[in-house]
Amino acid sequence: MAPRRKILEAARLPDDAVSTVEPAPEPSTLTMKDLDPSERPRERLWELGPRSLTTAELLAILLRTGVVGVMVTDLARQLLAEYDGLAGLAAASAQQLAQRHGLGPAKAAQLKAALELGHRLMQETTRERRKITAPEDLKDLVYHDMVWLDHEQLRVILLDMRNRVLACRILYEGSLNQSTVRIAEIFKVAIRENAASVAIVHNHPSGDPSPSPEDIRVTRDLVSAGKLLDIEVVDHVIVGRNPQFVSLRQRGAGW
Repeated sequence: MAPRRKILEAARLPDDAVSTVEPAPEPSTLTMKDLDPSERPRERLWELGPRSLTTAELLAILLRTGVVGVMVTDLARQLLAEYDGLAGLAAASAQQLAQRHGLGPAKAAQLKAALELGHRLMQETTRERRKITAPEDLKDLVYHDMVWLDHEQLRVILLDMRNRVLACRILYEGSLNQSTVRIAEIFKVAIRENAASVAIVHNHPSGDPSPSPEDIRVTRDLVSAGKLLDIEVVDHVIVGRNPQFVSLRQRGAGW
């Protein structure tokens, strides 16, 4: 046993020896202020313009702060990876984002607001002076936004005197019927934005655009109210899939 004891004693470190085992790294305490100004997204935006920044850097400016151990730029990269880019973040609800560690209700609301502004800018750009001359034009206007929705949504397309698109407004989401769709609300939007006429578009999540009796009743009420207010309802289009759609005006349903 003596040789073994000597080996163990030889292997024992003296009290003043320094261990070569590295401790587990502590979370980073770096903040944006610790970075060189040329590496900070906000300063880079001022100096070089927003187009010079990466998507993660732009997102970091919106988020403003990270969490303990995670700098805001790293948090932004994590979010883009987790949600598969901006499209995934746009598809997530504010409530879902708020549950993510590092966000919370305030940051989730800021993020959703910014994404919605970008979406509306894109819509305004693509719809600029677009003219509605046929039901297909209405379908094309909203198809990619509405085709994969898992719930019903009703949009009002506001038109000028030449049938050019002024705006597209989402008014209702959920199950649409006479009790939920308020005719006055639809024309209130048209009057407020000085529209000469309106078109109504809603989707059927089932993919079958065939109008229900309720769809026809709502359309009839809209057309009657429009005549009283001198705001023409040019059509009511139901969006399905593949890419099916139905024009109630073409079918004479409600007119």
